[in-house]
Amino acid sequence: MTAPVSQVVHVAIVTEPIEVGALLTLAQAPGVGAVSVFLGTVRDHNDGRPVSGMEYEGYLPMAVSEMRAIAEESCARIEGVRLVVVHRVGTLEIGEASVAIVAAHAHRAQAMDAAREVIEALKQRVPIWKREHYLSGDREWLDPTKGSA
Repeated sequence: MTAPVSQVVHVAIVTEPIEVGALLTLAQAPGVGAVSVFLGTVRDHNDGRPVSGMEYEGYLPMAVSEMRAIAEESCARIEGVRLVVVHRVGTLEIGEASVAIVAAHAHRAQAMDAAREVIEALKQRVPIWKREHYLSGDREWLDPTKGSA
C-alpha cells in the first residue's frame, strides 16, 4: 500500500450544517491509516455567562482564500497529509459545528498535528468573526484570537 499524496482536498464556507460523514469520505484515499477530525462547536457558556447561540460573519472571498493557503502550507510541511477544511457562517445553536477540519494521513501523529496546526492558524488568520448571543438577550462580538484552546 502506498502513502497518500499530500493535498488540499476541499475548502469551503457553508451556511448549512456541516456534514462530517461527507467530509470523512472526501478525505479517504489509498494509504490513509489515520483520520483526525476537529470540530469546533457552539458551547452554552463563555466567561461565566450563559450563551444561547452564536453568529458567524466573514469577508468570504478572503476567508476562503486564507483557509486554502493555510491548508496548502500544512500540506507542504506534513508530507502525505490530505486536508478538508469547512467553516460555517450564519446563526448557530448550542452544539452545532462551526468549523470542521479533517486531516488524513498514513499515521496518526501527522494527522493529529495537521488538524491542530490548521485550527490554530484559522483562529489567527481567517477573517471570520463571531458574535455571542447570551440568554440575557445581549449580544457581543468576540476577539477570535482570544479564548480557550
